[in-house]
Amino acid sequence: MKYYVLFGPPGAGKGTQAGSMVERYHLCHLSTGELLRSEIAAGTELGKQAKALIEAGNLVPDEVVEGMIEAKFKSTGGVNGFLLDGFPRTIAQAQALDRMLENTAEKVTACISIMIPDSLIQERIAHRATIEGRADDARPEVVENRIKTYHAKTEPLIEYYKNAGRYQEIDGVGTIDEVRERIFSVMDRF
Repeated sequence: MKYYVLFGPPGAGKGTQAGSMVERYHLCHLSTGELLRSEIAAGTELGKQAKALIEAGNLVPDEVVEGMIEAKFKSTGGVNGFLLDGFPRTIAQAQALDRMLENTAEKVTACISIMIPDSLIQERIAHRATIEGRADDARPEVVENRIKTYHAKTEPLIEYYKNAGRYQEIDGVGTIDEVRERIFSVMDRF
């Protein structure tokens, strides 16, 4: 079983590229954002808590996200692996993921990191807010908080996965097709 972590700042194109990656490599796409948005849409208690946090630009507590991911690992079959999008976002989550996988004698195959400069993050998120109508992308102060949170809490994962020999960086600047080909050229090696 393959376990890919799809990594990069908000607006890097993770969601755009995930569909092609899932299709080509027959993976189950686990997007924590989509999992949480479905809970919000369903009006569950978890959804209500998550909505308040997300609208303020904050992260949902680790134990909630970890529980959702582990449940999906156990309940999903008929795939070659998983594409984790939006998880892990912190060193503690990466360590929790490692523990989850160790329980089944598995490990993260690779961290595929799509990188773009901060100036492009702002531009892409503003564009996404108008196209997808995502309220969490529409307010500049929320976007700025997400960028700061990414740099402070998520960016340290680069060193974590480099030290584990699992980090693969992709230049996220260019057309969707150009970035996709860069991703595929890396994933084909696994």
